[in-house]
Amino acid sequence: MPRIELINVTKRWGHFVAVDNLTMVIEDREFVTLLGPSGCGKTTTLRMIAGLETPTSGKIIIGDRVVFDSDKGINISASNRDIGFLFQNYALWPHMTVYKNISFGLENLKWKKEDIKKRVDEVMTTLQISEFRDRYPSELSGGQQQRVAIARTLAPKPQVLFMDEPLSNLDAKLRGEMRTELKRLHRDTDSTFVYVTHDQLEAMTLATRTCLIHKGLMQQYDKPLNVYNHPTNLFVADFVGSPTMNFLKAKAKKISEKVLHLEVLDIKIKYTSNEAVDLKSENVIIGIRPEFLLIKDDGSINGLAYSTLPSGMETTVKINLKDTILSAVQFGAVDYAFDQKINFDIIGKGIVLFDEESKVSIALGSCEVIK
Repeated sequence: MPRIELINVTKRWGHFVAVDNLTMVIEDREFVTLLGPSGCGKTTTLRMIAGLETPTSGKIIIGDRVVFDSDKGINISASNRDIGFLFQNYALWPHMTVYKNISFGLENLKWKKEDIKKRVDEVMTTLQISEFRDRYPSELSGGQQQRVAIARTLAPKPQVLFMDEPLSNLDAKLRGEMRTELKRLHRDTDSTFVYVTHDQLEAMTLATRTCLIHKGLMQQYDKPLNVYNHPTNLFVADFVGSPTMNFLKAKAKKISEKVLHLEVLDIKIKYTSNEAVDLKSENVIIGIRPEFLLIKDDGSINGLAYSTLPSGMETTVKINLKDTILSAVQFGAVDYAFDQKINFDIIGKGIVLFDEESKVSIALGSCEVIK
């Protein structure tokens, strides 16, 4: 399978810049998700790599072949890029059986009959849909249709499989099942997957690397857990994680290379960074994941229960801290009365500090309330 490289790729429509000077590398056999809110440029990026959209400028390389170069006038068509594209609506032929839906593309490619039968049987076995070979799409569930669409896309043995929000039409239970299937499929097919989604849970659970895009600009391109634990800026920290990260404005004073004193909602905190801090301004934002707020009877910080949201395995507790609502997560089902007093501490070494003006992450460390 090939390596994909984008070099300074830009897409404009008039004055609107959909993708702005994007440079990234998708390594051989990776599962990369393009993640971001609606309209951020992720689908446009996917379509440019696939050849369904023409970049305004830049260069795209798939394997050892340049498929687009604005300077040299190279633009190889989608049909000659040896890729498979799985669309959101599956686009199955309603009048064809499962077998015919999968074999149709191979027939158009002039494959031999015996090779077509062998290949269709292979992909149906891989995706566990052999028993549906003589059924029509209308006789299949959404998840079964999804597998047929994937089988049809994989049948010609494309170098890369592109997927544009393929699970968005499925219910929550089926989405969870199909995430599992897609992750197994990636391993079983040994292919390179590029996957567009606005669902950060999909990006976190499926990808080997996630590319987070906002307003056409790449914000962070890294392993999902690195994106979660080491966000490069405020947008990344806010977009990834459910419940979302808590953000509090603070005043910072540098005590030593790694130690700051913070004042947050009249609470004095000693912040110890894992590395030396480059503090450009006293105005900072402290970012705390909900799992780092530990509710306990002898907690150093006092708040009030605003609301509790049990979901079975865990409970999200909304805490009112001086008219600022924070999210904490507790394991198991718990409940608090409205306005019940809650004591808690900030724990862990994953507390992020951002510069208020630039919104860039400047430190990762731990907190201790100064009494």
